[in-house]
Amino acid sequence: MFVKEVDAQELKARIDAGDDIALIDIRSDAEIAQGVLPDSEHIAMHLIPLRMHDLPKDKDVVLYCRSGARSYHACNFLGQQGIDNVVNLRGGIIAWARQGLEIVAPQQQRAGMM
Repeated sequence: MFVKEVDAQELKARIDAGDDIALIDIRSDAEIAQGVLPDSEHIAMHLIPLRMHDLPKDKDVVLYCRSGARSYHACNFLGQQGIDNVVNLRGGIIAWARQGLEIVAPQQQRAGMM
C-alpha cells in the first residue's frame, strides 16, 4: 500500500498558500500537552477506526504524530479502508519543530477554535 507523505516545509507552504487541509494529531493526551500544530484536531490513534468516517472527504487530511511512524501506519490503515485523501507528515511534529515552525499549547488551540 502506498502512503502519501508531505514534509514539514511542504506542509507549511501549502498552509500558507491557503490550501484547505485538515490537520489531525493522533498522539496521546500526554503528548498533546507538550504542544500541537496550529489549527489541528486531536483524534487519538486508537480512536481512528471508530472516527474514520468523521474525517473530511473533500480535502487532504494530514495525520501527524511525534516522529511520523504511527501516523504512517494510521494512513496505511485508512488507505486499506478505501480512504485515499490521507497524507502522513513525514518526521512528525519533531520534524516540524526542527524547522522552527510554530507549535502552540493545546489550550491556545481550543481557544482559537471557539
